[in-house]
Amino acid sequence: QVQLVESGGGLVQAGGSLRLSCVASGSTFSINTMGWHRQAPGKQRELVATITSGGSTNFADSVKGRFTISRDNAKNTVYLQMNSLKPEDTAVYFCNVRTIRNVNYWGQGTQVTVSS
Repeated sequence: QVQLVESGGGLVQAGGSLRLSCVASGSTFSINTMGWHRQAPGKQRELVATITSGGSTNFADSVKGRFTISRDNAKNTVYLQMNSLKPEDTAVYFCNVRTIRNVNYWGQGTQVTVSS
């Protein structure tokens, strides 16, 4: 089992920045990919960014060039740096990890609100 705790969400004006953090605990040795998804009201959950244990990253087209993802394996933590935020980035952001056995775990979510 892996437990995830997110932090760093909040309210920011358009053009501003936020950094989300997600700390994993439990069977962290089994973690392969770490990442972030988001879900806006009335919409499906969508992938934002992922990073593998080897450091390979993947981003949704809508956030490329504005968001970066990084991880500190020693701290079992993944970060999402969000710059040039737009109102359409408003959503609940969920931390996600996938283990080497392709089991997915999710955090409880953190709200990000971008005002225009």
